[in-house]
Amino acid sequence: MTHHLDGNALAGPLRELFAVDLTTATATCAGCTRTTTVATLHVYGQAPGLVARCPGCEEVVLRVVRGPNAAWLDLRGTVSLRVPLPD
Repeated sequence: MTHHLDGNALAGPLRELFAVDLTTATATCAGCTRTTTVATLHVYGQAPGLVARCPGCEEVVLRVVRGPNAAWLDLRGTVSLRVPLPD
């Protein structure tokens, strides 16, 4: 029988990740597999929140929506997100 931890085990690692500047992170597009930094994505703000598209194929890579009491991060267009961490 495999034992698992609950999602609280992610608290420390996720806090470490999101405490850094994510614009330097490298995203891989699920549409065309192009790898580029988040800073070079094409961002559109006409929708509720921000939509970031791949500069190669224009597929949606990520979405960020901020409300008064919560924020939503949708990464379904991202194969992976490599975040450089400080020493």
